[in-house]
Amino acid sequence: MAPVLILMGSQSDWPIMQNAAQMLKDLGIAWRAEVVSAHRTPDLLKSTMVQAERDGVPVVIAGAGGAAHLPGMLAAFTAIPVLGVPVPSQHLKGLDSLLSIVQMPKGVAVGTMAIGAAGAANAGLLAAQIIGSFDASVRERVVAFRTQQRDAVMNGPELELPES
Repeated sequence: MAPVLILMGSQSDWPIMQNAAQMLKDLGIAWRAEVVSAHRTPDLLKSTMVQAERDGVPVVIAGAGGAAHLPGMLAAFTAIPVLGVPVPSQHLKGLDSLLSIVQMPKGVAVGTMAIGAAGAANAGLLAAQIIGSFDASVRERVVAFRTQQRDAVMNGPELELPES
């Protein structure tokens, strides 16, 4: 299977988007990352999606800040699931990015994640869950991850709560 494609509007998005890569790595899923700008390299954006279709990429994770057009523009060129990660911006802390990604017009779907690192990590997890819907070994790794999370909470230290 082709690797999950992680795209970002600029290299400065990598500190956030590396959380998606780490989640995929932790779940044993191959990925590759590239910089493709919706505004500065529109021809590259289109050719990247044409190649992703040819390669059989199962899921695209796209991080973008500010105007955040990248996830929607990618989705316009493919039927591959696109997961959008709002990257925090300097002035509006990612709210602008979130609103841009989540407000897709009817007929062009983008799965929108939370702003920032948690959203990127969850994009990696959701990509694994999508792949796990047709690959039993990936589904087993996702279930094991979720079991580890549950066990960490259940077996954590006991809290001494004040009496009410």
